Amino acid sequence: MHGFEDRATGKEHLALTMGEFNTGEPVLARVHSECLTGDALFSMRCDCGAQLQAALKAIAEAGQGVLLYLRQEGRGIGLLNKVRAYHLQDAGADTVEANEQLGFAPDLRTYDMCSPMLNHLGINKLRLMTNNPRKVEALRQQDIDVVERVPLQTGQNPHNERYLSTKVWKLGHLYNNA
Repeated sequence: MHGFEDRATGKEHLALTMGEFNTGEPVLARVHSECLTGDALFSMRCDCGAQLQAALKAIAEAGQGVLLYLRQEGRGIGLLNKVRAYHLQDAGADTVEANEQLGFAPDLRTYDMCSPMLNHLGINKLRLMTNNPRKVEALRQQDIDVVERVPLQTGQNPHNERYLSTKVWKLGHLYNNA
């Protein structure tokens, strides 16, 4: 476990690593944004906890990899605003509409910390586990070599069908069954 502080925001981030990275081969990786409700409280409203668990399992099975855990709850709106967004979703808004009704963009996450974290770890090529092509592009704009996008499709259930389809249709995520 490696800790990092973003001096611009004061937020602390983690990198969980397994194996050696000095081979020059692409490293299996997940850039995961904090989701207290999904990651720790097992919410069925999202797929975050299931994605976190699946990514850690894939890294363990590969014997090598990195998980960057970025502290940007609720696609960057914070925990209390995420709870407010949940109430708006209960009243009929989708996840994007709820953020917008609260005065936020649909996704405020940034990936600026990824490059210094990966540089510190000596990682320069990734096989990135994600369904979000915007995340791939954001990393590539930081000169991170994403050689492959590895789909991470898990955690679908009747409670998050609308959430997942909104991620596909409004945020551009890639899913086979949406």
